[in-house]
This record gives sequence, C-alpha cells and structure tokens, in this order.
Amino acid sequence: MIKMRLLALLLTLMTALPALAADKQKVVYHLADEDKAGFVLNNIRNHLDGMGGPDKVQIVLVMHGPVVKSFVDVEAVDKVRDGAKQLQADGVELHVCANSLKVFKLGMDEMLPGMVEASAGGVVRIAELQSQGYLYIRP
Repeated sequence: MIKMRLLALLLTLMTALPALAADKQKVVYHLADEDKAGFVLNNIRNHLDGMGGPDKVQIVLVMHGPVVKSFVDVEAVDKVRDGAKQLQADGVELHVCANSLKVFKLGMDEMLPGMVEASAGGVVRIAELQSQGYLYIRP
C-alpha cells in the first residue's frame, strides 16, 4: 500500500515538473534615476541572457520621475534608444508613469515607439505587478 502511494506521488511529481519548468520567471524593474537609464537597460539585457533568453523570463520595466526624459524619442541617446528597441524585440515591456509625463509636459507620442503608459502611475503599476507575482528589482 505504501509503495503504491509513493509510486502515485512520484508519477504526480514527474507530470508536474515540466509544467513548473515551463513557467517563466516574472520580474519588474523599477527605474527613476535619470543617470541610470543605460545601466538598467544593460542589467535587463544581462538578466535575459543569464536566464537563457526571453522565453525563460518575462520582464517589465516601469519608470517614473526624471528618467522619463531619457526616453523622449527626439532626445534619447543611442545607447538608450538601441537598448530599448532590442529589449522590446525580446518581449520586455517599457511602462512610463502618466504622472511623470504630466509633470514634464510630455505626451506618449513623444516617447520612444512601443512604450506603454502606466495610466494610474508608475508606483501603482509596480504594486499591481508585484501582486501578480512579479519579483521586484531596483538597480
């Protein structure tokens, strides 16, 4: 009887393991400091590479405060522009705080292509993602 239960448990675990392995790690990066834009984009690249590629991890970058100016399309330096584009191609979502856009008198049409507005605010978006099981990282 005990052997049958152990065998049943073993079979259950063996069937569950592929599903557990298929789950992506979910991470939210928090960026507010203007001087850290390139650094954080590089951290995210390293994270993707370290996990074995975008099929292993789901990353959202949420930014607010002065750093949003670094992602304005006409003003972005090549390192930020290229880094953002490459990360987006790998499925990374870039969310920008609506409150910060308002403070700096910017519209979404002025931001780099493909960015998403966090309409309730950047910190609210971070909290939402954390409540959905995203790990929080602020480099």
